[in-house]
Amino acid sequence: MKGYIALGMSIFSEIFGTTMLKLSEGFTNLFPSIGVIVGFGLSFYCLSLCLKTFPLSLAYAIWSGMGTALTALIGVLLWRDPFSIITLVGLVLIIGGVVLLNTSKSPENVGKPS
Repeated sequence: MKGYIALGMSIFSEIFGTTMLKLSEGFTNLFPSIGVIVGFGLSFYCLSLCLKTFPLSLAYAIWSGMGTALTALIGVLLWRDPFSIITLVGLVLIIGGVVLLNTSKSPENVGKPS
């Protein structure tokens, strides 16, 4: 259970850091720039905690896939990034890949180092 909490915190922190990266405007705004450092630092720390209980391939796939998908949605909702059927297909494929990685592990091995 702790692994899932650490992974969730890692994903949230990564999304926060990425959002602050956009707001930092090339690291010219102080507080968003500090947010980038804090967000990514906390994200990698929590990801390292998650790796105590999850295999690297699974944890990284979930972290990067969910981070990418949620960041893309934030871009569309907050900054009016372009959204098309191709974008939707890409997000579905990312999430589908994460789901496939999760279901490809036998139940007794999920959450245990390989």
